[in-house]
Amino acid sequence: MQPNPINSICFLLLAVFSVECSDITKLALAGVTEDLPAAFGDFNSDELTDVFVLNDDGYSVEILLANEEEPLLRKSPNLKCSYRKHEHTITSVVPGDFDGDALMDVLVTAVYKPTGERNYSIDSRITYVYVNWGGARYLNCTYEPLVKMLGEPLAIDYDQNMIIDLFGENTHERRAFWVFNKNRTKPTEIEMRHNKRPMTNLRRPHAHAFLDLNHDYMADLFITTNDNFEIWHGNEEADLLSPHFVYNMTIPLPLNGTDAVIGQSLFIDVELKGKVDLVTPVCYDKECKNSALMLYSMAEKQWMNLQVNFKDDLTNVWKFYQKNGSKYTDVITLRSGDFNLDGFPDLLATLSPIQGSNALPQSFLLENVPCQTCGALKRTYSVQWNSLNPFRNGTVMASFFDFYQDGILDCIIVTFNGHQYRTAAFKNSLDYDANFIKVMVLTGLTNKNDPMANGRVGKKRRTYGTNLPGPSISYKTITQEGNIRHGLSCQLPQSAHFSLNLPYTIFGLGRTPNFVDKVTVGLSNHSKSWTQIIPNSQMVVIPWPPNEPSRWKAQLFVTPSKLILMSVAALTTVCGLITVIIGVLHWKERQEDKKERLSESHRFHFDAM
Repeated sequence: MQPNPINSICFLLLAVFSVECSDITKLALAGVTEDLPAAFGDFNSDELTDVFVLNDDGYSVEILLANEEEPLLRKSPNLKCSYRKHEHTITSVVPGDFDGDALMDVLVTAVYKPTGERNYSIDSRITYVYVNWGGARYLNCTYEPLVKMLGEPLAIDYDQNMIIDLFGENTHERRAFWVFNKNRTKPTEIEMRHNKRPMTNLRRPHAHAFLDLNHDYMADLFITTNDNFEIWHGNEEADLLSPHFVYNMTIPLPLNGTDAVIGQSLFIDVELKGKVDLVTPVCYDKECKNSALMLYSMAEKQWMNLQVNFKDDLTNVWKFYQKNGSKYTDVITLRSGDFNLDGFPDLLATLSPIQGSNALPQSFLLENVPCQTCGALKRTYSVQWNSLNPFRNGTVMASFFDFYQDGILDCIIVTFNGHQYRTAAFKNSLDYDANFIKVMVLTGLTNKNDPMANGRVGKKRRTYGTNLPGPSISYKTITQEGNIRHGLSCQLPQSAHFSLNLPYTIFGLGRTPNFVDKVTVGLSNHSKSWTQIIPNSQMVVIPWPPNEPSRWKAQLFVTPSKLILMSVAALTTVCGLITVIIGVLHWKERQEDKKERLSESHRFHFDAM
């Protein structure tokens, strides 16, 4: 029996386009698996996202520069700072421009941790803030703290001058802002002015966020306290009498009681309605045996349970994993990104089985799926138990990262075997040709001393600043079914406790190959829209001057989709085949002409006799 060629072709196609997450640790992280990711950013302005890592048992910070060739992340000289001799272990890393020179600096927070048996009378609650000033290709390490505070800070732009500032709690347990300047001296501390009395103490660990919550294109403050959540609206007309942030409302905690465990809140557009939703993981008991994912409805003014099913295929029940004092899992943290490019944001979470106290945790993908039984909510999350195979037990953290700069989110995963942390990389392989749009908003600042940088493929390009927290990015388009799709995201809303937010936003468009009707970027109470954006493109927005949106610019870099590449390959193959056929026919014709001329030369001419 002869095999059916059509079946063979279908089998090959299924083999090529099957869904899998493949282990690319050796290709991406050769020799740097002991380094633990702490933040992301484009340090050297080459349009590739670099990774800021911790090593040396948390006493050192280093930058792994991204590369288009394998290994994808590499070490480089003069990009490491160590605080071991100062006995300060690093708790968080915040990349950004803290002096307005358009070059990326690296802020680190550290706490006192003696390396020996000595026990100094130092308040262990104090967090020391260092800023390592960045150059185009080097890092100036500093060992004199610019700020002392309690807990970890939130990166914001306090006065809309594109220089990163901080919000947090000073050593007197009062809320304060630290406003940085251009001369690299200590920032100005400004206590938070308020129209709400009394102000309760901030939660530690916290989930503060800096993003636009009332759709006026002005970033607001979301503050987590021990008693509730607070929203403070940004005030463009701030002066000596009017504060930069004005209290607006209080949101009750999703759960009350001493046994309740409340994780890190995050803001995502769960239902693609053009608004961000407040999503918070919670546990009803201290052991987290009863876990839930809660969403606060601004319309209903109440918390709603997303009804996530934590029972796997073998009927084992899982819970959110949290362990006090441990790296990455000191607080329940979710990380968002559109893993399957269907437009709806998915989540990465670390879970552990309820049965077995010694069971190792594992990171899972929570896919955003339709829900028919969620009441007013039309979407929920479904745990994909096998999505990150072949990687199984012992993963304490998973974060999204685009290794190949192709708009498809891969994963960086940190494993822990009980003694040692290791970093792994996984490539996301989609089973269909999905479209996307990737948007990144820069500060727009320039540096006269170093205006050009090496871009991709060795090209020189002008630098326009670094990561910027707070901008809102939205898009509108029409799907193939004729429905209007409106998505919204905020860039770098959080910066503490290993939030690991990417410095760009990827909107999945699914199978919609149409032009994106409109992309809108808003910040500093101003906005600008760009129309008819090509899908599968990276859009870099330069919002300068911030108060003149008509002068804002956007650079577009198109990434060909699989379908286009396959079409080009097919067209090239057909053209090559046609060329070969023409060449063969031409050769045969020349051979026949040669034979005819040869026979003509040997013919006997009777007329000549």
